[in-house]
Amino acid sequence: MSNESNSLKLSKRANLNNPIQATKSRSVGTYSPDILNCLANLSSDEVFTSPELASRMLDLLPQELFSSPKTRILDPCCKSGVFLREAAKRLLAGLEQQIPDLQQRIDHIMTKQLFGIACTDLTAEMSRRTLYCSKHADGKYSVSEAFKSDSGNVWYQRCQHKWNAQGRCEHCGASKGEYLRTDTRESYAYPFIHKPIKEIFSKSMQFDVIIGNPPYQMSDGGNSASATPIYQYFIEHSKHLNPRYLIMIIPARWFAGGKGLDDFRATMISDTRLKHLEDYLNASDCFGNGVEIKGGVCFFLWDRDYNGACHIITHTTNGELSESTRFMKIGDNDVFIRRNEAVSILDKVLQKKEHTFDCIVSSRKPFGLPTNIESHCCKESEDIVIYQRGGTAFIKRSRIERNKEWVSKFKIYISKAYNAGDDFPHQILNKPILGGKDTCCSETYILIGPFDKKEESINVKSYIQTKFFRFLVSLRKISQDATSKVYQFVPLQDFSHPWTDEMLYKKYGLDDKEIAFIESMIRPME
Repeated sequence: MSNESNSLKLSKRANLNNPIQATKSRSVGTYSPDILNCLANLSSDEVFTSPELASRMLDLLPQELFSSPKTRILDPCCKSGVFLREAAKRLLAGLEQQIPDLQQRIDHIMTKQLFGIACTDLTAEMSRRTLYCSKHADGKYSVSEAFKSDSGNVWYQRCQHKWNAQGRCEHCGASKGEYLRTDTRESYAYPFIHKPIKEIFSKSMQFDVIIGNPPYQMSDGGNSASATPIYQYFIEHSKHLNPRYLIMIIPARWFAGGKGLDDFRATMISDTRLKHLEDYLNASDCFGNGVEIKGGVCFFLWDRDYNGACHIITHTTNGELSESTRFMKIGDNDVFIRRNEAVSILDKVLQKKEHTFDCIVSSRKPFGLPTNIESHCCKESEDIVIYQRGGTAFIKRSRIERNKEWVSKFKIYISKAYNAGDDFPHQILNKPILGGKDTCCSETYILIGPFDKKEESINVKSYIQTKFFRFLVSLRKISQDATSKVYQFVPLQDFSHPWTDEMLYKKYGLDDKEIAFIESMIRPME
């Protein structure tokens, strides 16, 4: 073998053997020699996984997996190839005694143990470059000498959506109007959820580990930037392959909300094979560089052979950790209670088995009037006041489409959507507005009530303004939407008198620690 060939082989091996090093001290700034760190820090438009995060996720696995030459690992949604590369580094070390020859070990790992399905043609090339040190698996610069194909084990092939009669893809729910595209434009028909695995790797394969960071959402053709989640399909398809372990990082909005995620959430919180959940209230604490994902993110370990409580670690916004081992489903609750400290508080409230506040909260469009309802500024004899985006105005009484009897009663208006922010303490809900007789509202607000007496509406308002009330709302409100569902943990009270936090803490027997937690989470509403 020529000296040039020897040098090339040594160079290829060094790419896999050398760990990531930070070579400059904090005093002169952080230097990141790894291109995957640079990718992860580009922007929040595409959320790539950093090598450090990928490594922490791999730490959840039994490490003896990396000492077995039979372990198979799949990333079904390759973007940069970071999961496969970090796994390769562990396998190289773990198999050294069993396969002493470095080139043989590399060839075995790359051809027999690591598999990927890319999201696009571009990410397929990027992942091959990351894993094989060449975008051509069988190329001159590839670390493996055993591949006979250009793609190696990182597969990508353009797929097509399968449209149903409603104009939605049967596999991922994509909108035909948005994603029926020519071959020159990306269709976002991700192969893993659009093709059987045996068509991808020529045969049905059993994987020990499935790990990845799937695409999060797709535009659904609705108004403005309306989008629908898609990550749940990657999790469901992964479970169908019955791996020993499944690890994925996804948005945390599924805990209590998310469009079309009710069935997915019910399955997840009831699944006693979820062994570990790491929850970040602020996505940038996980991904870094100011990445903003409303509701935060989480990653989890699903263990096929496990049956028990889940170890839950919450990364709070002040850098502290909260840990608990508990079942994700509590009683008949249909949501996951995110904060460990909240479980005992909610339990004390639910023990009283009172009617809940959502029964006096309207649906969206309480009067049938949309957000863009045309109104006017000058009052005429038949006009009533309308509370709408931007303030109040007047409309004709005859334009009320539903619940006309509510117009003549007292009520409370509260914003249907309110961005509470990621930092605690925060307000959770926008300020309630007392709505008198001869008033209505547009879709911007939902209505609480109606009430026959003004005093009753004032007392309800005092209840909404308590930290206790808004804390219970926060357990179900994980995005800016504040529909009637977010009030399902809030108990109804006797509204013949006003309410304060002190009265409520005493009624439900909260201890000093529980009270302090509520006070730390919710700020006063002026």
